[in-house]
Amino acid sequence: MNNFINKSDKEFIDISSEKYRTYVFPNNEEITIKSPLKLNVSENGHRIWNGDISFFIPKGWICLYWEVKDGSPNFVK
Repeated sequence: MNNFINKSDKEFIDISSEKYRTYVFPNNEEITIKSPLKLNVSENGHRIWNGDISFFIPKGWICLYWEVKDGSPNFVK
């Protein structure tokens, strides 16, 4: 796993309790991010880092769901 380096003015929270998170869009397309670690929420969308890949998910999804690891909180913020 790489170290997280953030040189933006964005604040990221720890979402390492999640096994995955899936975004569902109006056209029934989905994107699933496995083992997400860091999340930034902005008015334009979500920035997510999973230890290897940085993702930007633009706003417009109709549903967001996730599963947490055993014993972890279902909501972190």
